Amino acid sequence: MVSAMDPGYFESMYAESADPWGFDDRWYERRKYALTLAALPRPHYRRAFEPGCSIGVLTAQLAERCDRVVATDVVPRALASARDRMQREGLADRVELGRASLLDPWPAGAFDLVVLSEVLYYLTPADLGTVLARAVDSLEEGGSLVAVHWQHPVPEYPQTGRAVHDSVAALDGLQRVGSYRDADFHLDVYTRGATPSVAAAEGLS
Repeated sequence: MVSAMDPGYFESMYAESADPWGFDDRWYERRKYALTLAALPRPHYRRAFEPGCSIGVLTAQLAERCDRVVATDVVPRALASARDRMQREGLADRVELGRASLLDPWPAGAFDLVVLSEVLYYLTPADLGTVLARAVDSLEEGGSLVAVHWQHPVPEYPQTGRAVHDSVAALDGLQRVGSYRDADFHLDVYTRGATPSVAAAEGLS
């Protein structure tokens, strides 16, 4: 087993299809993105990081809620599609796209939102620990961390979605503020440090 899945695995997927996971077309994906965005405790964020952005479907939706989104992927073809999407949707000035893997150095500076969507199960347990430590370190106090993963086992993946969510739940310094799980995917939202609930923040409780 390699430390993280070889970029060639992903490049071969995009060589066969411009959208190999059906991010643009499947109701499953549209519903998952809607639930992810609805679970964010803040209406707006200053600076978000989304590694593994693929063709930028979720990236564009995050950009509607953020001043700036930094998004990365390992496949040039996917990044080109994401870049075209940002231009079409008038979001290019709010999204910074770059080629990088989860194990490459993270972008400099702090984030108030980190979105780990369908990426952590590509890591071995040791590398997962490294990446999660980076995620927490890069998150501002009161910032949000979102983890969303497919729950069915995939033989070629180093870990399952269930296993990586257990690892996120065990992190120090994070407080879970929301969760959704069905037969297919698991969504957890955390904040760094204690923060008021959405209702409390608006003086409703």
